[in-house]
Amino acid sequence: MQTQLAPQFANTPEGVEAARILGKCVHCGFCTATCPTYQILGDELDGPRGRIYLIKQMAEGQAPTEKTRLHLDRCLTCRNCESTCPSGVQYGKLIDIGRKWAEENTPERPLTERLTRWALKEGLTSPKLFNSAMALGRLVRPLMPSGIKRKIPQQKSKALDSSTDPYARPATAHARKMLILEGCVQPGMLPNINSATARVLDALKIQLISAPNATCCGALRHHLNDQSGGLENAKQNIDAWWPLLNQGVEAIVMTASGCGVMVKDYGHLFENDPQYAAKANTISGLTKDISEILPTLQSELLTLVGADPKPGVVYHPPCTLQHGQQIRGKVEGLLSGIGIGVRLCADSHLCCGSAGTYSVTQPELSKQLRKNKLDHLQTACEESGAQVIVSGNIGCITHLQQVNMPVLHWIEIIDQLITQQSLTK
Repeated sequence: MQTQLAPQFANTPEGVEAARILGKCVHCGFCTATCPTYQILGDELDGPRGRIYLIKQMAEGQAPTEKTRLHLDRCLTCRNCESTCPSGVQYGKLIDIGRKWAEENTPERPLTERLTRWALKEGLTSPKLFNSAMALGRLVRPLMPSGIKRKIPQQKSKALDSSTDPYARPATAHARKMLILEGCVQPGMLPNINSATARVLDALKIQLISAPNATCCGALRHHLNDQSGGLENAKQNIDAWWPLLNQGVEAIVMTASGCGVMVKDYGHLFENDPQYAAKANTISGLTKDISEILPTLQSELLTLVGADPKPGVVYHPPCTLQHGQQIRGKVEGLLSGIGIGVRLCADSHLCCGSAGTYSVTQPELSKQLRKNKLDHLQTACEESGAQVIVSGNIGCITHLQQVNMPVLHWIEIIDQLITQQSLTK
């Protein structure tokens, strides 16, 4: 696809990158077959190919309209189209550029939209504000509508015995050390996920540490068109982590795949920044989803959990893992290797509708996608006999939560098995 950049974009990094990405698109339309919003709405402009045309028009100088912005807003950024595309079009990078151009060149959003987006950017990325709101929400949770209840997980009971306390973290020092990004909402919503990860790695003789000054990965602001704010979050993380890399840290562990895909992109985001380019590239290279780390330790895990068959699960692979990071099969392989039967549901490649803040900014589309996903997950549970759904991203976990079928992070299952095995010895 040939693009004649408009003068205002011709010599800018964004314009050059957009033209490069657009040049790979051959209009084949394979992407529309796996686009969740196109499947629901049936509008070419609500599929990747149509959105690419809209971005091409902006790149060539055509003024965007609110309709342009709406079609770009409706994109989940699930990047399923990237997995499908035979030409290697980097759609995720292109949609970020297109959204920025559309935001800068269209009339201001209605007040309610601006307030909602501001609240999401400021509230969700501030642990103090978010944790306070979560604590208050738990107090009035019984009075909340079901849709909001899902976003306020009930707190697990703390145990007197640290071996069964879901929030306990080991204090043992080990020669092997890894860093963890605590996240902005996960510590307030489901702190047991990172605690479970710390316990599992401790059992494998790996010490998990965190940097007190680290913050949100930057994805939330970045995808809400506060891209400069997202970069500031990223810089704060780089500055917080960099001194610890000289202390033998061998990896930066991600337990939320949505954060992982963002941090792995730091090298790209800062490639033109002379101060941060080298550091960001190093950080990206060290970043690993927990599903990339544990398979290398499967034999050690087997000695901790035993080789006997265990209750099966249905696994929902997050888009940010299977499409954003192109990591597939590792969770299924690991769980199967330690005796846990794993089932994927039909259309497991499709988004559940969480997509960061999408469930708030596009509630109707998100609700339909959630229903479709839950129908498939329920069927998979019934056919396999599984009593638990697992995933690898906090957004998916809270979005899919239901009263009759718990949704957990798969690392929690491994943590439970290690604890059970240790108590029987």
